[in-house]
Amino acid sequence: MSRFSDYIKTEDFKKEKHVPVIDLPENIKAGEAFNVEVTVGKEIPHPNTTEHFIAWILLTYKPEGENFAYELGRVDFTAHGASAAGANQGPAYTNPVAVFNVKLLKPGVLTAVEHCNIHGFWESSKDIKF
Repeated sequence: MSRFSDYIKTEDFKKEKHVPVIDLPENIKAGEAFNVEVTVGKEIPHPNTTEHFIAWILLTYKPEGENFAYELGRVDFTAHGASAAGANQGPAYTNPVAVFNVKLLKPGVLTAVEHCNIHGFWESSKDIKF
């Protein structure tokens, strides 16, 4: 029997970048808000066309010593150049970059998951230490 985790990839392939890049401040303090930026295609831009795009980014947090993760937020990217005039002729595009402002009380792990409409689910994680 397959599990959802069997479908999540963590390493890039070809000339496209799918693994979400998590950027954090160098010094994080317990109880103080900070920004987490998640980008798909930071080094090599991911296509953002009507036919091939990043649909969403999800950010979760699993506190150290706990059994469950918390969903911190999800951003949907819904404009990819589609219009009544045809594919890739629309006036708007949303690039796969999301900023989450969070406050954490314990060390733990942030995990970003993204979905490419063609290449599926991709994830990366970053440890949070105080």
